Amino acid sequence: MSLKKDFLWGGAVAANQCEGAYLEDGKGMSLVDILPGGKLRKEALIDNPKKALKTKYDFYPSHESIDFYHTYKEDIALFAEMGFKVFRMSISWPRIFPNGDETTPNEKGLEFYDKVFDELKKYNIEPLVTINHFDTPLGLVKDYGGWKNRKLIDFYVNYAKVILERYKGKVKYWLTFNEINMLLHIPFFGGGILIEEGENELEVKFQSAHHQLVASSLATKIAHEVDTNNMVGCMLAAGDVYYNTCNPKDVWKSIEKNREQYFFIDVQSRGYYPSYTERLFEENNINLKFEDGDKEILKNHTVDFISFSYYSSRLTSADPEELKKLEAGNAFASLKNPYLEASEWGWQIDPIGLRVTMNTMYDRYQKPLFIVENGLGAVDVLENETVNDDYRIAYMKEHLKEMIEAVKDGVELLGYTSWGCIDLVSAGTGEMKKRYGFIYVDRDNEGKGTNKRYKKKSFEWYKNVIATNGEEL
Repeated sequence: MSLKKDFLWGGAVAANQCEGAYLEDGKGMSLVDILPGGKLRKEALIDNPKKALKTKYDFYPSHESIDFYHTYKEDIALFAEMGFKVFRMSISWPRIFPNGDETTPNEKGLEFYDKVFDELKKYNIEPLVTINHFDTPLGLVKDYGGWKNRKLIDFYVNYAKVILERYKGKVKYWLTFNEINMLLHIPFFGGGILIEEGENELEVKFQSAHHQLVASSLATKIAHEVDTNNMVGCMLAAGDVYYNTCNPKDVWKSIEKNREQYFFIDVQSRGYYPSYTERLFEENNINLKFEDGDKEILKNHTVDFISFSYYSSRLTSADPEELKKLEAGNAFASLKNPYLEASEWGWQIDPIGLRVTMNTMYDRYQKPLFIVENGLGAVDVLENETVNDDYRIAYMKEHLKEMIEAVKDGVELLGYTSWGCIDLVSAGTGEMKKRYGFIYVDRDNEGKGTNKRYKKKSFEWYKNVIATNGEEL
């Protein structure tokens, strides 16, 4: 068994990490636009986002990024040269509704995406569009408190309706929220949420999650009404959580940690809150406010497919002494797995974990999967107008092998889009030196450089992978 002939090979980016032009043609500010780069990023993003709202930093990576807003034709031509069948991108919400609460959209913003979709069509590349990829309008954070406020459902639905109607026939594949489970781990990024003193933090997070889940279902409803050909997916930051030992307490802990991520997809795919949330909410004094009709909306408008990012598996323990050794390679803290190597940023590399995760998810939901993020962030050195990134090729080769094994296991898979197919600003660190792409962009962490594009060694390798539909890795 091999991949289907119409398998969707491609790459993925996000508006806030590549477009730049942060105030051009009427765009408003996104919450990402107030985040600095480098060492200050973690404080502003995770530890103290309130400070970021008031601080003027020297440099904001998202303001210029790699200037995709002006270079999209050149970049899409390079994607076409690699043979992309699909290009995952996001629409910047504040480019369409600058403050987020307007009733009339910004026409200039809509026109930009018209041009991008037309360019993709020229090369027969399908757009896969994320409606909200970590760029909630800053106005909705300042004026309404982000997704903890139920009013954001209406603002999001208004925005979704505008773009779904505008791009009917141009876009078939949609994702409602990027890595929706990030709301529990980085609430400011995931939903513009600031936790106030005295608030029940878990209750705030789950209430905000409820608002996003209802909004996602309503957007799914509109998408299907606007065009019956539309396929709508949810999107999870995935990676199975292993247990540290065969101590049954460790096994149970891993079940709890896995439920933490799958809760969102349980609702989006099955259409109701899973039974295990009753105990979780009761023991953590979480009292969610449902409005009339919420349960019906969730039940009647589930997603067509499950998309996810996969970078690493994770490891947990029930032993408090072991948990002191937790390391945060990315947004998810994990114990160090002695059987795995790690990337330069401490992300544990586990290709077989991709197969494990795919089988877990397909067994659980029985809906098509779509890998929409996977890749290796590394420091690349440009020499003689190229980068010899054999380490990236090796990483991807092993992951694609396991992806194909999962398909042989019976997993239905729509496609694969590698993350950051062209170098872009890192979401977590705001750096340029953490590169994922097949195309090198001459910019550094301070935004200096020519912004010129160069093909890495992996460019030709991935081109051949697509040409052979994964037969030659």
